[in-house]
Amino acid sequence: MNPQQPHDHIVRSVDEEQQRLKGELLRMGAMAADQLLAALDAVDRRDEAAARSVVAADAVIDLLEQDTSQDVMKLALRGPLARDLREILAAIRIASDLERIGDYAANVAKRSLALNAAPALPQIRGLASLGGLAAEQVRRVMAAYAAQDADAARRVRDADAAVDAQYTGLFRELLTYMMEDPRHITGCTHLLFMAKNIERIGDHATNIAENVLFLVTGEETFPPREKRDATTGP
Repeated sequence: MNPQQPHDHIVRSVDEEQQRLKGELLRMGAMAADQLLAALDAVDRRDEAAARSVVAADAVIDLLEQDTSQDVMKLALRGPLARDLREILAAIRIASDLERIGDYAANVAKRSLALNAAPALPQIRGLASLGGLAAEQVRRVMAAYAAQDADAARRVRDADAAVDAQYTGLFRELLTYMMEDPRHITGCTHLLFMAKNIERIGDHATNIAENVLFLVTGEETFPPREKRDATTGP
């Protein structure tokens, strides 16, 4: 028997498991972005059944995170090299961020159920715009992960400032609307929470971008990024 054959078999097996892990993460990313867009559509149409479907579908993302953890353990037990270790650690972190993105999308859908009891608000259009921007960030960062493209990951990281700026604008608009007419306080409060959930999705997309950079380059520290969330500062 060729002495290289057992080693070659192990290498092929590791490669196959890494590809499976990558496929699971890409599936999670696509589902998370789709969930957010579905939640926003349910808000726009005031569709309770659609909102409940988004909430229920969050369990699928949770299960995928569990599958990812199991695959990570299989790879870790094979005594991986430095690059493989980065792949494993990045996968754990990315899966966690995607699971949180799914949770936030479900939270938006849950809030929409309460929002439907209040009069329709014009700021729903602003929420949809913010959500579309965040969903695009998730899709772009997962494309960067799939291609292991450090430059694309950096662009996603830098673009989070645009999400922050749009969130801040919507936050201020909602506060003004509440002050002008207290009858809108309940509906605007729900929209504020939904907008914050979407802003946090942008933050998790940024976390994923940094883990793509870690995977590709080995970088673990990054220069401060521009933040335009002015809702918590002076």
